[in-house]
Order: sequence, then structure tokens, then C-alpha cells
Amino acid sequence: MIIPKSEPRAEADKSNESKSGIGFSLKDVQVNKVPITEKQILEEAQNHPAATPGRALRAAAEALVIRELLWQEACRLDISATPETDDEGRKETEIDAAIRVLIDQEVMVPTATSDECRLYYERHPEKFNSPTLYEARHILIAVSESDTEGRQKSKTRAEELCQMLKHKPELFSALAKEHSDCTSRDQGGNLGQLTPGSTVEDFERAIKCMHAGEITESPVESRFGYHVIALDRIIEGHGLPFEMVNERIAAWLEASTWSKAVSQYIAILIGRADVRGISLDGTQSPLVQ
Repeated sequence: MIIPKSEPRAEADKSNESKSGIGFSLKDVQVNKVPITEKQILEEAQNHPAATPGRALRAAAEALVIRELLWQEACRLDISATPETDDEGRKETEIDAAIRVLIDQEVMVPTATSDECRLYYERHPEKFNSPTLYEARHILIAVSESDTEGRQKSKTRAEELCQMLKHKPELFSALAKEHSDCTSRDQGGNLGQLTPGSTVEDFERAIKCMHAGEITESPVESRFGYHVIALDRIIEGHGLPFEMVNERIAAWLEASTWSKAVSQYIAILIGRADVRGISLDGTQSPLVQ
């Protein structure tokens, strides 16, 4: 009976993984008999933040193995490329340039059709809404997070302002100019139109619970201090027309297709390569994350 070569190799790799405690042996990783050194893995690990050092080392080893596989394939196909420089002035290495050209040459991604884009648009209408806008003013009584005594005094000041505005809301702009520690005081506390994510979470949570025309009955606490908020207007978000988002959808679909195609291509290379010391899943390639 002939035993396939892949079986004893898999058992050996599994044995190495159990001994290393990080899922593989730093000293035994090879790609078609080309070693990936421990030094390379340790240096590459700095580019792969992870919950544990072991996970960072494994991610680094996988990235180096896949890079070596792609480089070997580029050499086999006699691909040469001129390194390019990005917008930040960083220049590709010869290997990275060759891999880029290899992927462009070997991975074919069809252009998304108008019908595909329309179908995606109709199936995911929630992704194509303009954000709700909030026109708001505030009075900020600023205080450091670590100043316990100061925070209590600031809260009291803000509460007094809330009480005053409860009876005379028309004084908001004047009080903002007099008391607010925010630069918006020069505009009577006016913050303009706010979109989701444009303010600190505590502030945003508060305005989402308010109705247009309201002033907070009590101060809203954030890491900056205490806010007295007036919400003047809410402009509800609405669906964007297909024509406005068509190109964006096409880019999303093509990027998704590209990622899947690259994963499949890498899986093919892994399947026919002699990779030792670590087991790989081409669908989890660092190149397409």
C-alpha cells in the first residue's frame, strides 16, 4: 500500500505545532525548500498586532509564507516589474512590485454590471441613506476628568444654567457667550449641523433622545465636562438615488470579488506547493484582509 506523502508531513507539522505552543515551530517553516527564518518571522510580527504574541507570530509566518509563494510564482512566470511609489513617498520593493503585477496578471476580476449594482442597491437600501443631521447649540462647562472636586462644581454651574434656561430659553445665546468654555461661544454656542460620529458618544446619545426645540433639563456629562444642549432642528436622513451611488456600489462589488479571487488563487498555490512547518488556509490570506 502506498501512503501519500502529505500524511506523514501533516503529522509532523501537527507534532511541531503542539510542541511550540504557538501553533507551529519558528525554526521549521519552509516554502518549496526555501526557509522562512525565525528572524524574519520575529521582525514581521511587528506588523501584525494581535491579542497574544503567539497569534502575532503565526500571522507573521503565514504572511511570509504567502509572500514567498507569490514571489516564487512570479519568478516561475518570469515576471518583472518596476517598483512604484505611493502618495506618501513609500517605494515598493522589487518583490512587492512583482507580486502586484502577478496578481494583476493572474487574477481576473469582471467589471460589475449595472444590473448587479441595481440588485445590490435594492437588497441593501439601509446602506444608501444620507445621515440624519442635528442642528444644535451647547454651553460647555469644561473640567478635567481627574478633577473630582472641580467636576462637582462644574456640574452645579451647569445645573444652574439649565434651571435658568428652563424659564428663559431665549437667553441661551447670551449665556453661551458668557459661560461656555467652547470656541462656539462666539456664535452663541452654535455647533452647526452635526452628523453621527462627529461628537463624543455622550453628547451624541443625548441629542438622539431629544426633540427639536428642546433644551436639556439637566447637564450632559462627557470627558470634556458638562454640556447644556439646545437642539434646534432635526433633518431626517433619506434614501440616496441609485444614480448617486452606482459607482460606489460597483467599486464595492469589484473589491469583494477581487478579494475572493485572490484567496482562491492563493489557495491553488498553497495546494500545489511544498509548505512545511505550518498549516495554511488560503482563504485567510493576510493579502486580502
